[in-house]
Amino acid sequence: MADPHSTPPEDASESHQQGATADSEIDPEQTDDDESVEALRREVEAQYDFDDFGPADMAKMSADEWEAVFDEESWITGPDLLDRVADDLRSRVATREVFARVERHYEPERVLAYSDEGYALVFPDGTVEGHGTVLRDVKPTVALCSMDDYDVPEAPSEEPLPAPEDVSEDGSELGNWMIQIIAGTQLLAGLVLAGGGVLAAVGVVGDVGGSPLVLIAAGLAFLAIAVVLFLVVANARLSDRFRSEEYRDRLRAIGLEDGERPDFVPALEPEGAGDGDNGQGEG
Repeated sequence: MADPHSTPPEDASESHQQGATADSEIDPEQTDDDESVEALRREVEAQYDFDDFGPADMAKMSADEWEAVFDEESWITGPDLLDRVADDLRSRVATREVFARVERHYEPERVLAYSDEGYALVFPDGTVEGHGTVLRDVKPTVALCSMDDYDVPEAPSEEPLPAPEDVSEDGSELGNWMIQIIAGTQLLAGLVLAGGGVLAAVGVVGDVGGSPLVLIAAGLAFLAIAVVLFLVVANARLSDRFRSEEYRDRLRAIGLEDGERPDFVPALEPEGAGDGDNGQGEG
């Protein structure tokens, strides 16, 4: 029977020493980093409502906040990510949240979004290249679409932007007609009051129930209001016309008439002909 007070075997002693050495090699800086990440995660979860998390919230988050909250292993990548990004962007274009033409390419796998002011090129691993306002709009979309919990809205069509000739110049005609009716009423009341005051002042009519000067002043006030309202309607219609023409010019600039992309948009080379990553970088 072994003596319990005898010297332990050599291999057991070495194992004990290795365990003690491993315990002593725990990096305190790594522990501090883990604690800081956990603290940042709690702050982000308290600040954002992830049940109603959208592109605007994503744009506010820093890279450190994103990495602290979301698990990289659960991110969606590859063709599935590109399909989700294309559908989400087209949905946002249809609702006028984003102005861009969205193209889904397969050889190589890419999503290209561009406007007359910039472009964004999305790769299967989730990286984005480009410049301008389109890049700013696309980055949070890519981040959201990489989350499995994010429900991508259904895209209305592959080309949600209208053709330039289909853009109407009419704004809210119902509102314009309502303002014109009110202006016409004010004009009629002003003419009656001002005319009655003048006639009473020259003695053509008798007692009009008040001072002729008061009636004339009130009539002029109603006439001034009518003029202002008519000017509001004219300005609204002129503004609608200018906005419509500006929108048509932007649609033409991104090739909805001639099919030509802006010169700054990179060409996507076929698979094997090049790496296709000839973006101009972020500017």
